[in-house]
Amino acid sequence: MASSLILAAANKSLLPAPSQCHSFSLYPRRPPPLHSHSSPPKPFLHLHSLSLTSLHRRLVPVPALDSDAPHPLDQGSTVKVKNNSSKEEWDFWTAKFSAGANVPFLLLQMPQILLNAQNLISGNKTALLAVPWLGMLTGLLGNLSLLSYFAKKRETEVIVVQTLGVVSIYVVIAQLAMAEAMPLPYFMVTSVVVATGLLLNFLNYFGMLNAGIWRFWEDFITVCGLSVLPQVMWSTFVPYIPNSILPGVISFVTAVAAVVMARIGKLSEKGVKFVGAISGWTATLLFMWMPVSQMWTNFLNPDNIKGLSAFSMLLAMIGNGLMIPRALFIRDFMWFSGSTWAALFYGYGNILCMYYFNSISGKFLLAATAGLVSWIGSSSILV
Repeated sequence: MASSLILAAANKSLLPAPSQCHSFSLYPRRPPPLHSHSSPPKPFLHLHSLSLTSLHRRLVPVPALDSDAPHPLDQGSTVKVKNNSSKEEWDFWTAKFSAGANVPFLLLQMPQILLNAQNLISGNKTALLAVPWLGMLTGLLGNLSLLSYFAKKRETEVIVVQTLGVVSIYVVIAQLAMAEAMPLPYFMVTSVVVATGLLLNFLNYFGMLNAGIWRFWEDFITVCGLSVLPQVMWSTFVPYIPNSILPGVISFVTAVAAVVMARIGKLSEKGVKFVGAISGWTATLLFMWMPVSQMWTNFLNPDNIKGLSAFSMLLAMIGNGLMIPRALFIRDFMWFSGSTWAALFYGYGNILCMYYFNSISGKFLLAATAGLVSWIGSSSILV
């Protein structure tokens, strides 16, 4: 009994007084000097580990199925933080790499936008047919859905990247609509969705949006993503397969049924998590389908490949590559899959196509290959 009272008193002495709560820092006050043969008090070590856990909360992996919950503020005393200085350093640098991706993504569509503008001014609208509007649309919807995904996870650097992606791809889509390479009704619907999505995402990020409205938006992007993905994949290969809206209709009915069952409590906890993760995964798959659509267009119309900008493809490879270390560090498999696929197939894959059709030099391809291989090799140490 006496020992328990002494331990309680020791714990109490380590906590700040109520009048000093406002000045309490992440690290507790320094304990009295210890003799060389003594060990630190256990309560102090407990509080120290808790403060480190709060400080390095972003080091804990967050699975894609748990995307509805942001990074937790406190994982509890059961979380063991090892090699804190090394992890803190990697946390800092991987976040910087993600922030650095803003530069290539900001410039990503600029060469394509300038090239499209030049072709529009000269009246060469046929050159814009080299940019498939279905591929651009899938990339746009993917970026918009991923914006919501990372907004929930509070990954600020990637939020900026996805926003730049939405805006820049929308400008390209507007140019395609001006060249009559994209049907006007599709462009009008896309414009409304983009404006609404950007507004709701930023209102939610700054805590200014009603929770019910945000849930409705999540359900909307879940239904849209699951409906659009199979339809876009099917439409890419028309006229080699029959033109049909059946894939989209079946997926739409399935998505609506899943969302309704999740909201009325007819699904298990795992089922609800699965439905919540659908929007993120469909966004990633939409984003991953973008290079497939582009390469298929290159295969069907190799003469139009001159309408592509090699510099844009290089920027796509660099921008997505810069986000691979961060995805590996926080163990986000969905983010890692999308970034790696885009770097390899959208950026480097199209560079290979352009080299095959003699649109770029061998030196350009060699430099891109060396840079990509060395970067992926250096990022693999985070596995």
